[in-house]
Amino acid sequence: MVRTMTEVEGGLEEPAELEPEQGTLALADAGDRWAVADWEHAAAAVLRKSRRLGEDDPDELVWAKLTRTTLDDIGITPLGTASHLEDLETGGRPTRAGAWDVRAHLRGDDASAAHESALVDLAGGVTSLWLEATAGTDLATLLDGVLLDLAPVVLDAPSAPVAVAEAFLAYAEGRELAPGTNLGVSGEASAEDLVAVAGLARKAGTLGVVVDATAVHDRGASDAQELGHSMAVGARVLRTLTEAGIPLDEAADLVEFRYAATDEQFPTIAKLRAARRLWARVLEISEAGTREQRQHAVTSRPMMSRYDPWVNMLRTTVAAFAAGVGGADAVTVLPFDSPLGRPDAFGRRIARNTSALLISESHVARVTDPAGGAYAVEKLTDDLARAGWDVFGRLEGGESLDDAIAATVDRREAEIGRRKRPITGLSEFPNLAEELPERPADESARPVRRYGASFESLRDEPVPGHVFLATMGPVAEHTARATFASNLLAAGGIAVDVAGPTKGADDLVAAYDGQQVVCLAGSDPTYAEWAAQAATALREAGARWVIIAGKATDAADDSCAMGVDALAFLTRTREKLA
Repeated sequence: MVRTMTEVEGGLEEPAELEPEQGTLALADAGDRWAVADWEHAAAAVLRKSRRLGEDDPDELVWAKLTRTTLDDIGITPLGTASHLEDLETGGRPTRAGAWDVRAHLRGDDASAAHESALVDLAGGVTSLWLEATAGTDLATLLDGVLLDLAPVVLDAPSAPVAVAEAFLAYAEGRELAPGTNLGVSGEASAEDLVAVAGLARKAGTLGVVVDATAVHDRGASDAQELGHSMAVGARVLRTLTEAGIPLDEAADLVEFRYAATDEQFPTIAKLRAARRLWARVLEISEAGTREQRQHAVTSRPMMSRYDPWVNMLRTTVAAFAAGVGGADAVTVLPFDSPLGRPDAFGRRIARNTSALLISESHVARVTDPAGGAYAVEKLTDDLARAGWDVFGRLEGGESLDDAIAATVDRREAEIGRRKRPITGLSEFPNLAEELPERPADESARPVRRYGASFESLRDEPVPGHVFLATMGPVAEHTARATFASNLLAAGGIAVDVAGPTKGADDLVAAYDGQQVVCLAGSDPTYAEWAAQAATALREAGARWVIIAGKATDAADDSCAMGVDALAFLTRTREKLA
């Protein structure tokens, strides 16, 4: 018999027996009656082994230890339970069925190059184009050969939205335009431009407005701030268009929302689900008819790194997965080499193939709202929706988002600086010997506050000397702290010269080669036995600054351990090397 489990208050009810299909296996046994307390006990045992939980601490403490808090002070639970569905205030699910629209990003400053990229992208599986343009963009060259009835074009022309929209419609005159085509005036444009482009869109039968929440995301906004900002801009669009005489339902039908998708998959899934609920509420309050929010998700620019850019492929894959699961109608994966300049053909190919792999090989789009009903996701969606609505309310009350974003940036920077928010390739596991791929400068790229910018600035300015890594004792005793110190120093662009296995201070002095800064790395018993002697001997040999990997001690001038303010420590060390 195949058995199923149903969760009930306090544990699991008796398994129900179902008639098996041929070739199936029993998934559970009648003796499987696990409760939350059993999970707490098992999780606590693991935390005690890693010394994150004391022997006398209660098992229930695992919730506090394992719950991660977002920048909006929302807890992400380590385990979803039925209790998380209590007291939810919002509801609603994404309804996109099937594959999302794979949207490629293009800049129109070089029409010939953009034209070539567009045709290659469309031939490679892209289904729509997101085009940044100006009044001088040669649309006839750029869009030559693009089947506008099959591939929607979404314009993005902040400097001249009316002129670009008119030029596009003039080029497309007499042709049928694919559903999803958007003349793309920003929801934050002047009222005059907003009304003008909306009028053009109504006549052409296209979308006309983009509420681009990635603008505040790129400045460092949190998820709730991004949501609240998008609702405020969306409400402003409805007010502006209805005051100009456009019926409310028609105004709502002109709008598409753009959100950032990050490599924090659950918050991204929840953010997109929450956005739909918030917009539905705005339309309800406005007494508009029921309609789905159109969503375009773009992989986050700030999360990408300029160093070790290959890791960006992993980040954007997770982000695209989350966007698809969260119900986005269109997804743009930005090329992994975007932080280096103008992406090349390889970067663009990897970007479009990311969605192809998720849709066609991983079948992520086969199920509508696959995260729906998951206790933890539903709770996080509701929490984010409420937090976003609170931000929206404050913006509607006349508050500015600038101070709130600045506070979020400061908090994120502090967590990144202490490596509580690790960035692979920058703050963790940096490769000082890497050779970055060369890309042409992209002068038209939008300014972005990258999360790893502080570490990147350190890497941009090499220091003249190395740190002597004074490894104390045999390899087995010093490896852990030597590896920690080496990675930490490399995050600041500082290379190390390693002493190797040693038996005492004389061995360290023999391996020492005049470096200004030394870092002792060994075990606590070794430190107690001869760290002071080693520090004294190395100073006598010429060292001017002694660091110890571990807790601070009188034998050293500085120390580095888990939780250290890495940026402050690296800055001090670089000053000593200089």
